[in-house]
Amino acid sequence: MRRPITILCILVTALVVSCQREEIGERYPIQGIDVSRYQGVIDWDSVAGAGHHFAFIKASEGWSHRDLAFRANWMEAGRVGLRRGAYHFFLPHTSIERQLSNYIDLVKLQAGDLPPVLDVESRGNLTGPELVRHVREWLELAEAHYGVKPILYTGLNFYNRHLAGQFDDYPLWLARYDEREPVTVCGRGYQFWQYTDGARSPGIVGRVDQNVFLGTLAQLDALCIPVPGPREDTLVAK
Repeated sequence: MRRPITILCILVTALVVSCQREEIGERYPIQGIDVSRYQGVIDWDSVAGAGHHFAFIKASEGWSHRDLAFRANWMEAGRVGLRRGAYHFFLPHTSIERQLSNYIDLVKLQAGDLPPVLDVESRGNLTGPELVRHVREWLELAEAHYGVKPILYTGLNFYNRHLAGQFDDYPLWLARYDEREPVTVCGRGYQFWQYTDGARSPGIVGRVDQNVFLGTLAQLDALCIPVPGPREDTLVAK
């Protein structure tokens, strides 16, 4: 006798979650996904046709691991015209230089791509100041290499506990799986919000993380690596 009630609860919960996602989509129409090899083979034409504006793609982790699907996902996301970003999963006790080298050897950013992304989810056995120092070292070295400030990704609770107020000059991408927007203890804003890990998208079998950009398309494009302008010595004076 309990089984029909259980099924009904599941259906009601799914309907509520679906309505919440639609509401978030209405508030923030600039949406995108983030993927890794766990999404399997992705039909990127279908993803682009579904109205996504950007995609973050896992590239590397630590000093040696590289996502097996990165090269294919990176090439295909670019082919269909999505604004694409590549993220590195940070390991707190691994050499920062080796982690960055792992990322740089794999990720060749071009004009129109989103800045590099550092995914920080654990401090391991590091103290708070040690974690901040390690994260800052990666961000500063990546900025020196690519010529653009990287994006910092983390969960809301982790950010509030360990990173708040430390990286206010870097774009911020926060995860909070809720219909309510993230609120930081330091009151700073953020550019991206990952609001669910259970979204569905044409072109992807199974669930995928869904994100919104808190701004306009013009502002999203302004965050991307700029297209080089003409050199001053090639300009013709009028």
